[in-house]
Amino acid sequence: MTTGPNQSWSIDFVSNCFVDGRRLRSLNIVDDFTKECLAIEVDTFLSGRRVVSVLARLAEIRGLPRSITVDNGPEFISKALDAWAYEQQLTIRFIQPDKPQQNAYIESFNGKFRDECLNEHWFLSMRHARAVIADWLLYISWGEFPPSCS
Repeated sequence: MTTGPNQSWSIDFVSNCFVDGRRLRSLNIVDDFTKECLAIEVDTFLSGRRVVSVLARLAEIRGLPRSITVDNGPEFISKALDAWAYEQQLTIRFIQPDKPQQNAYIESFNGKFRDECLNEHWFLSMRHARAVIADWLLYISWGEFPPSCS
């Protein structure tokens, strides 16, 4: 159980598609205590190395938590993430297969993300998807679109 921010994060992927049927994926990272979305990385393919890259970027901005909760997807059981987490003295907590409720914080966020953002838009291109998702993330962070987005 976390007692403050930046102690434990949860990570998961959400899949969607572009108008033309190509696959779109997002890597979502949430702070378990504050429920704040720390990052949404959007691309067609996101490897274990890319997960490490996003986490390393977050580490520079806000430090790392003690632990990260993930499912057993190939990106999370990768040698790249395992080696990096070991070097950072970071605990990776794996949920049991087919037990998404064990990662409830990210599952709740992903449901909101799908309902409020992904299901509301037809993505035309990667640039369009990233812009729409970035705007939505600003919106949920501010409670309204910040002045720079109006």
